[in-house]
Amino acid sequence: MSDDGRRRRSTVGRLLFPAAAMLGGLGGKASAHVSDRGFVMLLPTGHYFAGGALAVAASFLALVLLPPDAVERQAERRLTLFTGLAPRGRTAVSLFSFAVFVTLILAGWWGSRDPLSNPLPLTVWTLLWVGLTIVQGVLGNAWSWLNPWYGPYRIVLRLLGRRDGAPFLPLPAAIGYWPAVLLFLAFAWFELIDPAPDDPARLADVATVYFTANLLAMLAFGHANWSRHGECLSAFFSLIARFSVTEWSDKDGRSWFALCLPGAKLNYAAPLTLSGILFLLLTLASVSFDGLSRTFLWLGANGINPLEFPGRTAMTGINTAGLLLSFATLSAVFLATVALGEWLARGKHRLVVAAGLLVWSIVPIALAYHFAHYLTVLLINGQYAMVALSDPFARGWNLFGTAQMQIFTGVTMGPEAARLIWNLQAGAIVLGHMLAVLAAHMMAYRLHPEGRIATISQLPLTLLMMGYTVFGLWLLSTPTGA
Repeated sequence: MSDDGRRRRSTVGRLLFPAAAMLGGLGGKASAHVSDRGFVMLLPTGHYFAGGALAVAASFLALVLLPPDAVERQAERRLTLFTGLAPRGRTAVSLFSFAVFVTLILAGWWGSRDPLSNPLPLTVWTLLWVGLTIVQGVLGNAWSWLNPWYGPYRIVLRLLGRRDGAPFLPLPAAIGYWPAVLLFLAFAWFELIDPAPDDPARLADVATVYFTANLLAMLAFGHANWSRHGECLSAFFSLIARFSVTEWSDKDGRSWFALCLPGAKLNYAAPLTLSGILFLLLTLASVSFDGLSRTFLWLGANGINPLEFPGRTAMTGINTAGLLLSFATLSAVFLATVALGEWLARGKHRLVVAAGLLVWSIVPIALAYHFAHYLTVLLINGQYAMVALSDPFARGWNLFGTAQMQIFTGVTMGPEAARLIWNLQAGAIVLGHMLAVLAAHMMAYRLHPEGRIATISQLPLTLLMMGYTVFGLWLLSTPTGA
């Protein structure tokens, strides 16, 4: 890249990312999350709050008036696009993904020190965590092919003479999702609280340890078992993909690929265990706390002047407690809400069974808030990623013809851009909660086939969703200072 180009990007970075200067160059969230603080909403947000809550309530009332099996009939509908074509080449795709991963790790160690010029933090925090989550939730489980573990796992098994793929050790059923819960908690802590998650060399070290540890676990317990219950990204992506509009089946010698309605596949999802329930709630709580931790309310409550932010290191203890408290609060409120609904309906199901089904309604909420919260990150840092990937080692390369691409930051600037982005964010939040009500409706009828009883059981959860809609919209609109 030319000196002029570097100076231009540096100037843009200083204008857009004042928090980077406050952090003294630590990076922190300079790359991953500063973009979502590009503007402060000055719209009449109270109308949006009321409208969002009313939309969720109206969705519940509309579902109550439908015939009991109407939603289930629609959930069973499929538009088959083709049959008889079984997917092949998964190992080759994964090996290519592994090669990209290795290149990114080397770029983290030997490339630019600037998080906005190094492809590793941009790929991990923007393309993977933000972009791929949205792809998974809308289009389906692409990660099952793209993950960098499967290819190396198959090669190592062949070298060890275990062509059948049988694991060395059984993964106890009682372990559930607990490994994924612990790993995701560590992932969220590193992303949200660690002083420098965007430092390329630091991130390269962490990613290398994470990859190696999970590869060893997959070799011990089997790739499928550990991906479902241990490796937190694979576990999260597979759960979020249950909401997608595509379905690929390859069973009993018959393969087909079809389209379905959003959330339709949740209709036959099995109840999650307690660890699975907590895992899904943790993913939502972490993104919610990401928004809460930078609000004037949170900073002021902890004695921090939002205009004199002391840096992430000074907030480590406070934010660690806040993350754990957010997770504990959401879990307690959700379980209490389900318990209240079962009590009102005089249900005979154990709490963990009812919650294990109804927690699937959290999936569209988590996906919607993920999109809304990280939309501006994707719009701006996605452009930086395209530039950095063309020159991963800062050697003046232009591998994909995008190294000299101009970064358009105006997509989040000005009143019209702010209004458009806010409407997209608010629309996603409201739509996600409306679809969550629909999913909860399906699950409630599985628990209570009688229509009146199912409706009664849903009332507390619907009220919780209305409240969370308002909370999500407030997080998007309130001023932030960190």
